Amino acid sequence: MSQTSTSPARRASPLRYVAIAVAAVAIAVAGYFTFGSAQHVPDATFTLLSGQKVSTSELKGKVYLVNFWATSCETCMKEMPQMVDTYNRFKSHGLEFVAVAMNYDAPMYVTNYAQTRQLPFKVALDDGSAAKQFGNVQLTPTTIVVDKNGTILKRYVGEPQFAELDQLLQKALGA
Repeated sequence: MSQTSTSPARRASPLRYVAIAVAAVAIAVAGYFTFGSAQHVPDATFTLLSGQKVSTSELKGKVYLVNFWATSCETCMKEMPQMVDTYNRFKSHGLEFVAVAMNYDAPMYVTNYAQTRQLPFKVALDDGSAAKQFGNVQLTPTTIVVDKNGTILKRYVGEPQFAELDQLLQKALGA
């Protein structure tokens, strides 16, 4: 005589399903507010290689890119010539660009790279605060496209699709 009964350990409590559903809804709501709605650029200040400071509030009214990068990042080094080309093509339409070197990047490497490559845009050294303010950036390259109203239009983690970036900049700049 065999009894087929489910052991208490195998039986799932209805409360478990409710908890899973509540967690899924919380994740969905957080995702919507993080990625689904328009995000405004944080109030951040960048310290340029020259020692000059530039803040996001000073950049309001302009379309700009903030590119978090590092000299030790292969993808960053690969994309940088295209970033220079993008900036050179759109600067006459008002594009601003701040290349923010991560806080673990040696300042002398950043300065050497910027000088030898004659980077035509603003280059900043981060003390960690800008990366934190822009959503705790840890992966490089991370490029953020900001419109004239200070709204983040797009966040690229990794190398951007440059054709898409060009279209986005043309639209934002009215070019």
